[in-house]
Amino acid sequence: MNYPNPCYIIEEDLLRRNLALIRSVAERADVEIILAFKAFALWRAFPIFREYIRHTTASSLYEARLAAEEFGSKAHTYSPAYTDEEFDEIARCSSHITFNSLTQLERFRERAKAQGVSCGLRVNPEYSEIETELYNPCAPGSRFGVLAEALPAQLPTGVRGFHIHCLCENGPDTFARTLAHIEAKFSPWFPQLEWINFGGGHLMTRKDYDVELLIQTLQSFHQRWPHLRVIMEPGSAFAWQTGTLRSRVVDVVENHGIKTAILNVSFTCHMPDCLEMPYFPTVRGARTIEGETTQEELRGNVYRLGGNSCLSGDYMGYWLFDHALHVGEEIIFEDMIHYTTVKTNMFNGISHPSIGMLHTDGSFELYRQFRYEDYRDRMC
Repeated sequence: MNYPNPCYIIEEDLLRRNLALIRSVAERADVEIILAFKAFALWRAFPIFREYIRHTTASSLYEARLAAEEFGSKAHTYSPAYTDEEFDEIARCSSHITFNSLTQLERFRERAKAQGVSCGLRVNPEYSEIETELYNPCAPGSRFGVLAEALPAQLPTGVRGFHIHCLCENGPDTFARTLAHIEAKFSPWFPQLEWINFGGGHLMTRKDYDVELLIQTLQSFHQRWPHLRVIMEPGSAFAWQTGTLRSRVVDVVENHGIKTAILNVSFTCHMPDCLEMPYFPTVRGARTIEGETTQEELRGNVYRLGGNSCLSGDYMGYWLFDHALHVGEEIIFEDMIHYTTVKTNMFNGISHPSIGMLHTDGSFELYRQFRYEDYRDRMC
């Protein structure tokens, strides 16, 4: 089958596998698991999602509108700060709104109440096992959430829930340890609440994830706090390993014995998490060589992979292939749907990859092919 190149390709079979597992966890643990748009927002796929889940989570006006207008249900919304100009429309599109501070709660509580929204507070347990500081919302001085020491014994009028987010693609053992800290810090306020949102970072669709431990942990929490409705909003788990980014080699250059295959995609434009995290993506048919690379290794079929932008750091490496790469050859990056698709940009005017779905019946549906006008119209 011929696909556009470059192109992000979601595989329906793999997506449904993840969705079925997530639905099973939700049913067995008696929790609601909702989709976080910050990790996946390809609305053409929403009809499939609606077969398995009912709600989504938003972090901005545009995401809240996407929930209401394209997913078909109001969002669970959290933002570090709401503005006067946008708040009423956000409330119109939201069933739940979480406030990041007591001052934001005081400022907008009545306007949320007028729209029938259930209000919550984000709280910060001051505990996280996230190793990459860029993704750690509980780092000292974090701008996220209210500390336990700042909460009054009696919560402000209208607060119905707590929102806690301090995981990033972690396992259930990390969640269990984190939950102990959450309860130690905030359980005195639990009797005043109706719901608690444990946020994202629960990578329950990863192959080695102990789903049974997660379910047991949640069931145990229910036994201690049976009146609390539990919500979880993983991002990566939904689209984890559900598709690829297909690219091709447009040139091979060599400098001081280092060969770089320049591609028709860009790490900084199309795979920014690789540079931010950083992490080496899996390349089909190649093996990553990490650490020091010897000159003897470089004489083999070892290549850096370079993006087609003018940013000097738009490359990663090294990968060992079983043959010499040539111009026009396809390079396939695995697991490039979650987060990647929502974080892309058009820096340098680099052509944006197309997006499509490989359906269960083998047919390919092209969701979007980007044109010059898409780049032009982002400018002014």
